Amino acid sequence: MVNKSDLSVAQLEKILIHVQKPGRYTGGEFNEVVKDWSKVQTKIALAFPDIYDIGLSNLGLAILYDAINQRIDTLAERVYCPWTDMERVMQNSQVLLYSLESKRSILDFDILGISIPYELLYTNVLNLLNLSGIPIAAKDRSERYPFVIAGGNSTFNPEPMAEFIDIFVIGDGENIIHSIIDRHQHWKKSKLPKKSFYNLLFDLDGIYIPSLYDESRSKKGKFLGIKPKISSVPFPIKRTFVEQLPPPPTHFIVPNIGTVHNRITIEIMRGCTRGCRFCQAGMINRPIRERKINEIIESLKESIINTGFEELTLLSLSSSDYTQLTELIDAIKHEFCFSQIDISLPSLRIDSFSVEITNRLKGMRHGSFTFAPEAATDEMRNRINKPISTKQLLDVANDVFSHQWTTIKLYFMIGFPEEGEKEIESIVDLCHQILSIGKQTIGNRAKVHVSINTFIPKPDTPFQWLPLEDGDFIKQKQAFLKKELRSPNIKLNMSDYRVTQLEALLSRGDRGLSKVIRSAWENGAKFDAWGDQFNHAAWLSAIEKNGIDVSKYIYQQIDPSTLLAWDHLSTGVDKDFLIREFNESINGNLTIDCREVCHACGIQKHYNIQCNNYSIDKS
Repeated sequence: MVNKSDLSVAQLEKILIHVQKPGRYTGGEFNEVVKDWSKVQTKIALAFPDIYDIGLSNLGLAILYDAINQRIDTLAERVYCPWTDMERVMQNSQVLLYSLESKRSILDFDILGISIPYELLYTNVLNLLNLSGIPIAAKDRSERYPFVIAGGNSTFNPEPMAEFIDIFVIGDGENIIHSIIDRHQHWKKSKLPKKSFYNLLFDLDGIYIPSLYDESRSKKGKFLGIKPKISSVPFPIKRTFVEQLPPPPTHFIVPNIGTVHNRITIEIMRGCTRGCRFCQAGMINRPIRERKINEIIESLKESIINTGFEELTLLSLSSSDYTQLTELIDAIKHEFCFSQIDISLPSLRIDSFSVEITNRLKGMRHGSFTFAPEAATDEMRNRINKPISTKQLLDVANDVFSHQWTTIKLYFMIGFPEEGEKEIESIVDLCHQILSIGKQTIGNRAKVHVSINTFIPKPDTPFQWLPLEDGDFIKQKQAFLKKELRSPNIKLNMSDYRVTQLEALLSRGDRGLSKVIRSAWENGAKFDAWGDQFNHAAWLSAIEKNGIDVSKYIYQQIDPSTLLAWDHLSTGVDKDFLIREFNESINGNLTIDCREVCHACGIQKHYNIQCNNYSIDKS
């Protein structure tokens, strides 16, 4: 295949006339960074393994793009997966995947950094490597290929992708990326073999190099853990995190075509203190770190000037838990009182939401409010450690509708342990009660959007030892919900159980799943998160070909003493704490917010930091 850097602009134009959205592949957007290749030492291609329309809005990639390009000695350029029409044209024209900024082949870069936030992107990663001319398996890459580095939430269990990635970064990427670049430059000057670069990374938290570790099994095939091949490599691998969030990016790229989100996204807080037992993000992102109001306001000012966007998202796992949220909204209203800024507050907690927030937002453009009660009964919410009463939720709904907001979005899960008919019926009752409140307040303009996903027992959570609920039961529950929530004022979205099953398998898998992923991709699987592209038959064939017993991975209750595929990676949260929380769930007991009392989860001990000055409760 031909390197894109060898193609003229005219040749590129000749290719793009055959695709539906050429703007995905041209670059040249406002705020893109184009550097002189001859004046930098390190070239990094940052990839999001989905199409431009989705990847451009990814905050993690935007943060790294900004951080790297602030260095004089390094450049970062972007690459996304081509849609199916562009992929066909590239293959027919023998053109390799290229970066948007310089239109150079990915093979020309020193490092290919891939963000993998969720497991359904795995086949896209393989497709991206293949279209770039990079061998799929890490062991097949010679000195001429860039290092393939991956990070993101899904990599907290990296084993299913271990065959394909040279280096995983486990945890926050903002600081460690600079350490990797510095060591890469030192290695490059030494002109030593490629693998010697790995030796320079051993002192860094968060670095996992799969080729330096083996999967250990007994003679009968029982999993005995991941073991280092040599004594000098770190073990266990400790997550990296930033104690203080660096300044947020303010030069967001302004797309030339419509994308999923054209907006300013400012992360006001990272981490969560609530301890929801099903929530992987809440566990792996401890401790909580908040940005100061003045930093947020200054970043917002710069972002508006630099982009012209009129929508702002204040991002965190729970926006209403930001301790100065009302003051922040007041400050935004004061600074931008003459601007039509639309503020979005995703993932609001009902128990920390108040009419005071709606009062402060009154007069600004009305978006929707999103709440995630997850379960509809008080008993189930105690089990999952989300202590929100139904009365609280109804009171908040009344507050929102009374301030003329028209839409409330609700997120629920089904398939929780000990879930019965009562819990499913309660979802229906709660949704209709909220809609009734809305109609009484603002009439037929009231809308309730309901999203119902199936609970997946994710790694590094107190529920990681639980099985996925059987598909027949889930489908019965979904059919009931679909029937009972049929209303012109209710929009219902439910996950496809086949996709849920695949996500559970990939998130809980070991290295044996690498063969399945590759086989599925060879069978044509890609864009697995897209409903119209999901190729279930390709996955079933891959699972059968490789002799994988799906039930072993996802349908069996696991004893907490059993070694898990991800136990060699430390998030900083102790296994003993997760077991305690698992037992509290069985007993229906709540664990209060760790801002009120420290539960000794392990973060303070492992990272020698002081999360809070609260007393420690080890009961």
